Amino acid sequence: MLFNSYAFLLLYLPITAWVFFRLGTYSHRLAAAWLGGASLFFYGYWNPAYVSLLLLSIFFNYGVGYALAREHERGNGRRKRLILAAGVSADLALLGYYKYANFFLDTANRLMGVELPMQEILLPLGISFFTFTQIAFLVDASCGKAKEYNFIHYLLFVTYFPHLIAGPVLHHKEMMPQFARPETYRPSWDNMTIGLTIFTIGLFKKAVLADGISPYANGAFDTADAGASLDFFAAWGGALAYTAQLYFDFSGYSDMAIGLSRMVGIVLPLNFNSPYKATSIIDFWRRWHMTLSRFLRDYLYIPLGGSRMGRVRRYFNLLATMLLGGLWHGASWNFVLWGGLHGLYLVVNHVWRALRQGVLPDAGAPGRVERLAGWVLTFLAVVVAWVFFRATTPEGAMIMLRGMFGLQGFALPAAVRPVMGSMADLLRASGVEFYLGGGSQFVFTWAWAVTLLAVALFLPNTQEFMRQHRPGLDFELAESRPALAWKPNSSWAWLLAALAAAGILSLSQATEFLYYQF
Repeated sequence: MLFNSYAFLLLYLPITAWVFFRLGTYSHRLAAAWLGGASLFFYGYWNPAYVSLLLLSIFFNYGVGYALAREHERGNGRRKRLILAAGVSADLALLGYYKYANFFLDTANRLMGVELPMQEILLPLGISFFTFTQIAFLVDASCGKAKEYNFIHYLLFVTYFPHLIAGPVLHHKEMMPQFARPETYRPSWDNMTIGLTIFTIGLFKKAVLADGISPYANGAFDTADAGASLDFFAAWGGALAYTAQLYFDFSGYSDMAIGLSRMVGIVLPLNFNSPYKATSIIDFWRRWHMTLSRFLRDYLYIPLGGSRMGRVRRYFNLLATMLLGGLWHGASWNFVLWGGLHGLYLVVNHVWRALRQGVLPDAGAPGRVERLAGWVLTFLAVVVAWVFFRATTPEGAMIMLRGMFGLQGFALPAAVRPVMGSMADLLRASGVEFYLGGGSQFVFTWAWAVTLLAVALFLPNTQEFMRQHRPGLDFELAESRPALAWKPNSSWAWLLAALAAAGILSLSQATEFLYYQF
């Protein structure tokens, strides 16, 4: 079931919330069980067959977590490590089979020239998210940071429908205290209003902005994946369109998840913080998919040694973490290349910081010119990497990149020539060609891309709009004070009503969120 669907908005959400709060007046345990059951229905609406797989994973990890908590209390370190290794291995084996079995078989066929039969496997939605959430729980349980003896609360923790399909990746310690609070089970007009506002902003981002620009991104990448070349302007238009589409698609989903959760009194961690405003790749990964970055840091990078074993080992750990992070996004060499590029970017970023500190130890914080240069380099590097993320084949990605680097010529539609005046003659003398047809496609691609990227770069993000109302668990009020801020008044009510109307009217052509495939 999609958040941006009539079935969800008109039936599932109001029924789920109403029954939850009604049951909450009688029994918190019963209300939590209802919300867990409703979350299972939400997941099974797509494919009921995979509800049993999700439940099997939940029962298994609850049992392993229970055993780890007991062993930690007894101080039996060796037995605890064996249980943890078995639990994590089983989780990774399940994820590996459903997500990577055919990828490895196809790779083996290509490299060894064999014909191993491919498996008929349908990837369960959200398997990466609910697997990572439970691996984090097992690791925390082995360290004594988490324990859960209440199965209903654990079921709700894993299946909680706002995060189940595409994140955020939750920590046990963030959610369990909220499930235990009596006020969670009582309806609150403040929570309803704040949650509905955040949800509406997310719906508008997804249904109007991301879905509106998607045809222009898809057109360019489909052309490249089909083997046809793209000139400089067409390639950059498609790449920037996808850069904007992915931003508003994932940012919109994150807002909708946070808003939905807030309606029932649960505050989720932030997952997005204007990543295209980042002035370095290090800063970018502190802003993009923040809960995944946190997971990779805490449960992969640091256990590998982090920065504790010298610079060379630190750089190796960064590369390994990002390569695995890329593979986490999908069973494709394009995702591996995307992750490897970001690993390389991070290494270069850390090397530059070390050199700068060594040469200019008293330089202080970067100045305005250095920050602007850092933003330009970061943004261009991110856009180049997104090409591998979006293209379905390495060959398609290379066609896009050759076009972006000007290796496939420069061309503009003849329709724009009259409005360019003498500039058109200068461009033609410089080797730019003018072709017939495609004028509207060109204009709309660039208009959408420039407009949406300007919104992402120059307007406050959702949590900045909502900064006075605790929009997320880890939001710091002092970090951002933009001029615009949401207030519960008639002006904002009319604006939100317009955004909601635009979003709802766009639902007839609703599409899945891009991160559903991960």
